[in-house]
Amino acid sequence: MNEIVRTRIDALRPLLKDPAPDVRSAAAGSIERLESTGNIDELLHALKTGNMGSRVATIFALGEIGGDRVVAPLVYCAGRPEADIRSAAVEALGRLAVPSTLPVLLDRLDDQNAAIRARAITAVAGFSPSPLLYERLRPFLDAADGALEAEAALALARLKDLASEERITALLASPHASTRQAAATALSLLPLEFTFFPQQPGQNNNPP
Repeated sequence: MNEIVRTRIDALRPLLKDPAPDVRSAAAGSIERLESTGNIDELLHALKTGNMGSRVATIFALGEIGGDRVVAPLVYCAGRPEADIRSAAVEALGRLAVPSTLPVLLDRLDDQNAAIRARAITAVAGFSPSPLLYERLRPFLDAADGALEAEAALALARLKDLASEERITALLASPHASTRQAAATALSLLPLEFTFFPQQPGQNNNPP
């Protein structure tokens, strides 16, 4: 742990026994945040020096911690040549759903690895609904591989894409059980009314 962090934590520890509950609470919260900061330094070191298993575990840990400092390393990992690293980073970025990272996840929708494409579909479902996401995800409903179309159905439902209801309903007859299951779940997640987005100059504000 960083020495500065350790010194600050040591200074705060006596306040954990302070007679005022609000002071104890503030001290506990500060210590927790400082420990997370110290952990990030250790995790970033492990990300550079660890073996594959350690690096993947580190990526997931960074995704759990969150915060501004973890975003850049996760974005970097999402573009690494190792599939396991990319996959873990995509999942972590999807969990955090930081708006600035959406383009990175959209790029991974074109990943050469089908499993990473599926993970990216799931990841972008955590962002705010938009016509762009609908446009990028709808083609996956035709994948017919038992994975991509299943993830797309669930993602589009979570993104409130009511215009895809007919295509999702058609997946109930898929030969893949995973797709039928996903479509059945997706139909329960779809809204009952269309979502309208702020109109842009020169655009029609009708549902996509």
